[in-house]
Amino acid sequence: MTDVSRLPGPMAEAWEWQYDGACRELDTEMFFHPEGERGSTRRRRAAAAKAVCATCPVLDQCREYALSSQEPYGIWGGMTEEERRELTRSGARRIS
Repeated sequence: MTDVSRLPGPMAEAWEWQYDGACRELDTEMFFHPEGERGSTRRRRAAAAKAVCATCPVLDQCREYALSSQEPYGIWGGMTEEERRELTRSGARRIS
């Protein structure tokens, strides 16, 4: 018989929050900028994505995931890649 005591436990709890995300049924292009997107076009897309995040019941879990995993791309938890990098660099973990 195989010894499973060293295997990781169930992981569903770690990811189930994603089922409740306000972004779940939306186009991912809203949250991830296309190559070369700059200026006002990028700011408008990011603002629209952040508006969705502002209504999200799992905003905190999403943000915590993105910060702890150092997610390199996209809007996660209402934050852009740049905002997450800056927050991580500054040593802070919570924004008011």
